[in-house]
Amino acid sequence: MKPQNRTLRALPRIMPAFFLLLALSCMQAFGLGSKEAPGQGAPALTPQRSIAVFIPGAMSGSPIYEMLAQGVKQAVAEKNGAQATLTVTVIEGGFNQAEWEGRITALAASGTYDLIVSSNPSLPAIAASVSSKFPKQRFLLLDGALEGNPQIYTLRYNQREQAYMAGHIAALVAGEGATEARAAVRIGLVAGQEYPAMNEVILPAYREGARQVDPQATVDFRVLGNWFDAGKGAELAADMIRGGAKVILTIAGSANEGVVQAAAEAGAKVVWFDINGYGIRPGTVVGSSVVYQDKAAYEQTLRFLEGTLPFGKAELLGVAEGYVDFIEADPDYRASVSAPIREKQRVLIEQIRSGALRLEE
Repeated sequence: MKPQNRTLRALPRIMPAFFLLLALSCMQAFGLGSKEAPGQGAPALTPQRSIAVFIPGAMSGSPIYEMLAQGVKQAVAEKNGAQATLTVTVIEGGFNQAEWEGRITALAASGTYDLIVSSNPSLPAIAASVSSKFPKQRFLLLDGALEGNPQIYTLRYNQREQAYMAGHIAALVAGEGATEARAAVRIGLVAGQEYPAMNEVILPAYREGARQVDPQATVDFRVLGNWFDAGKGAELAADMIRGGAKVILTIAGSANEGVVQAAAEAGAKVVWFDINGYGIRPGTVVGSSVVYQDKAAYEQTLRFLEGTLPFGKAELLGVAEGYVDFIEADPDYRASVSAPIREKQRVLIEQIRSGALRLEE
């Protein structure tokens, strides 16, 4: 019995040393208390990170939103490498704008996403409202502007440049072959809805570009009221054409199809916005002023992942920076538009690109 009693009496002295060794072993296992520099020894565990891409509408039939998702995914794939520590989730918000804030609030409330990415002029105001409730949520928003909110970064394309180039080619095509005694050039613009950028930037710049060709040029402006009713889009376009509009710029989402169909049937022409649209209806689409949304989404997502995205800042980027352009090299453009008109359009684009013609918003 004596040896057993000695062991019991020794336990109070042994136990502190035992637990100290156990604690040190745990610290070593989890990397706590290690003096090794990062990158040495066993690799540190990287927490899972996730990005949500919120589509304000639907992906199908919306190449501009397809480019948004593509750019984000490309940046994440490049950063992931062999370790899939970053994920991207694409969420379609539907066409009812009244529901967007609720859907984005739900994303932020989940606490799942390090970053919410989207693209629409309405999104900055919605994100500002959501950010006040969720101070840790961050947003990367394209095609919109809001400065001073430390949770939000916005990048806005120079749509004055974009619409000016569209108006210039529209007026050139509409006025081709006219005599000196001709009436003033008349062109059209069909918009899905009215919004500040449309009323304050796009429409005035479209008219401004046309009036560089013909100082008396007029623009027939019609609003659809939604982004999907192709039948109504066709009706508006047909009425414009009957009123004398020979070329129409269409910015109406899925309803663009109706505008193109009406123009093709009446022998009128269409100018496309945001993406290369020549292949949609060769011979009818005679101009494409574009934004490189995939490039913007890719580069700005990379900046976020690298910790250099300047939250709180609103950037405006255009032709000179490579985010806005007019597609000249497409063979359908060359086949549909005469060489003299293409040359006049080329001169304008070079003036904008070089800074000789400054079109600041």
